[in-house]
Amino acid sequence: MAQKKRIPTKKALPGRWRLQDAKAHFSEVVREAQRVGPQRVTLHGKDAVVIVGAEEYDQLRRPVSGRDIVAALADSPLAAVKIERLSVKSRVRDIDL
Repeated sequence: MAQKKRIPTKKALPGRWRLQDAKAHFSEVVREAQRVGPQRVTLHGKDAVVIVGAEEYDQLRRPVSGRDIVAALADSPLAAVKIERLSVKSRVRDIDL
């Protein structure tokens, strides 16, 4: 009986790996996560996990601060838009609690 030659399977999309392929090429998956970005691993055709580089993971785990928001707004293409700040002055009324 002739033995069939096994043809290696290819990734469906860049950055997406079937579990069996990810296990067989784990070093490559890790290198791609560091070089290109997150790599998705599928199980039974559905996304199961995402492998990310340590630096990216640390950034995701860091709490967002007010400075981060200010920096994001300053880097925005809309940074040059002038926003007029309106303040509403209304009377305060006393209430009994």
